[in-house]
Amino acid sequence: MFDRTLRQTQAPRMKVIVAEDSDLQRLFLCSLINGLGFEAIEAADGDIALDLVARTRAEIVISDLEMPHLDGIDLTRAIRARNLDQYVHVIMVTGADAVDIRDAALLAGVDDFITKESSPALLKARLQTAVRLINHATELADRTRIIKETNQRIQDDLRAAAVAQCQLLPNLQDEVMGFRVASAFVPSAIVSGDMFGYFELNDKKLGFYAVDVSGHGVHASLLSVAIGHLITPDYFRTHAFDADGRPDPAGMVATLNARFSAFDGDDYFTMFCGIVDRVSGRLDFCQAGYPSAFYVDPAGSVSLVGDGGFPVGMLSSATYGNNTHQFEIGAALVICSDAAAEAENTSNQPFGTPRIGDIARLFPRLGVDEIPLSIVQALNLWRNGVPLEDDLTVLALERKNPSDTYNNA
Repeated sequence: MFDRTLRQTQAPRMKVIVAEDSDLQRLFLCSLINGLGFEAIEAADGDIALDLVARTRAEIVISDLEMPHLDGIDLTRAIRARNLDQYVHVIMVTGADAVDIRDAALLAGVDDFITKESSPALLKARLQTAVRLINHATELADRTRIIKETNQRIQDDLRAAAVAQCQLLPNLQDEVMGFRVASAFVPSAIVSGDMFGYFELNDKKLGFYAVDVSGHGVHASLLSVAIGHLITPDYFRTHAFDADGRPDPAGMVATLNARFSAFDGDDYFTMFCGIVDRVSGRLDFCQAGYPSAFYVDPAGSVSLVGDGGFPVGMLSSATYGNNTHQFEIGAALVICSDAAAEAENTSNQPFGTPRIGDIARLFPRLGVDEIPLSIVQALNLWRNGVPLEDDLTVLALERKNPSDTYNNA
């Protein structure tokens, strides 16, 4: 049993440095230690012992208290100060009555004690204890290394997933069908539960949507990616128009609700989606729990568009309705996920909807491209640089071209 505990059968043998200035005492200790299955390494003083610790990677040091050049306590301090790959278990050899000295030795980092009068059996017991502690430390170090390596692989995978997720998003700035589109996307973690998109549905209709999945992290991100894959231009054309070809975004939201509420889980998401006619400026939209949009007219007057609605996927019996709004030439529509209004400063005060409206009001002066970035910068100042606790999406659309241009298209 003892042989197995001390790892006698394993090669190479565990190294033990014996720091002792007495030749006779050093020879005696080394003989005992070699007999117990270790490899004893002699050191005539503390300086030699410290050098041997670095060169031999020994894991145990038995040191006399009083030695020339570097005594046992100073040797221990020097060992603890070194950035060694291995932990070194230090056993101090002291007098039987050196209680005050032992207190100083413990503060310096000594692990255990024996006296010059200690029996071989006691030395054996001390070494057994050292081996158990060293083995335990080695196991912990191996586990820590594995955890770090696993965590690094997870982080690498998450970063790759974030890149793939961003590739699903449209351009942050774009010109499409007479609209100028600008956006900002700030995940709270590496991956995000937000998703948005916009696309041409026919020669007159532009479709757009923004989704905010409940929760955070990988689970929310996977659901947002699934939604991004699902909501394509063809999906919009198939589900967001009624049988007579009229815009029906609520019909698409109802289809999504039936699909996602069928799963036995707590997943749900909020959504704002719309279809805008580039010629007439008529906006048909459906709001499903997503924050109301900010409509900014050409003079800079701001009003809220939408009045709530029920989240998607939470309740199979939920119903959704269509709403309309007239989108003037030279006006803008700004959509923000709830991370903006709910972001708290150091005093736990939320940023609030009115402050977002104040930034949106600057649209006639700043231009639509600057609005998403201005909101992100304002939130950063509000939180004193602390990252957001929720994913942030800002989508802004400006209706630019005059009607006669569309008629000639």
